[in-house]
Amino acid sequence: MRHLSLPGHVTGNTKSKTEDPMEQRQFEIEGSRIIDILSFYAEINRLLMADETWQLAESLDALNDVLYGGYGAIQGKEPVRIVWKDMPATKAALGRAATSAFLKARLATRTMFNGRPIVDQLAAMENGEEATYFDVIMEVFSEHPNIEIVAA
Repeated sequence: MRHLSLPGHVTGNTKSKTEDPMEQRQFEIEGSRIIDILSFYAEINRLLMADETWQLAESLDALNDVLYGGYGAIQGKEPVRIVWKDMPATKAALGRAATSAFLKARLATRTMFNGRPIVDQLAAMENGEEATYFDVIMEVFSEHPNIEIVAA
């Protein structure tokens, strides 16, 4: 389903590492802080990259990579629960308007040789057929069976 030609600071409380590697760690996304795509990644960086000296770029690939673990707060395939507060606010903020604006900005940086897929995505978005940025984010999370998302 991931169709968007899309390239995290999350408010979160994290449980400290325990001696039991299979104990589920929990993080909290403050959805009310997410007002656009940039603030979504700011929230992810706050939540999952707090102890790193660098931050994730605004990229679905970067989000996917950090969810695999190995750097940032998630360690490999450990069980993780992400409690997403105000998820409807995030869904609205990363809906059709934000997705269309994102795609239009991406199109502005493309040439005639690599902009056609974005033009097609914009047309599909206008017809209500294209996934929103929020939809794609949820798809990325779903690719990680060790990560449970709980709307709160």
